[in-house]
Amino acid sequence: MKDNKGIYYYPVPLNKRIKMYVREVEGVIEFRLHNEDDPKLFEEHGWITYEAARLASKMYKGSGMNPLRLYDLDAAIHALRLEQK
Repeated sequence: MKDNKGIYYYPVPLNKRIKMYVREVEGVIEFRLHNEDDPKLFEEHGWITYEAARLASKMYKGSGMNPLRLYDLDAAIHALRLEQK
């Protein structure tokens, strides 16, 4: 899917207010989270790589949602490929 901010997928399928934007820069897929309930999030946090998300997830201690459920590499690849058609 695509809007004025770019290509995205829904990382939490039942919550359409949260979008994960994705792009590919020099062969590296990058992610940027947008939450309509927290608009500052998109502005305050830039693009990150999957590797950075994976490393950050190692700090996950079981409370809340595991970050790797949001930063889904397969979903990102799929969204990017759909927009290339």
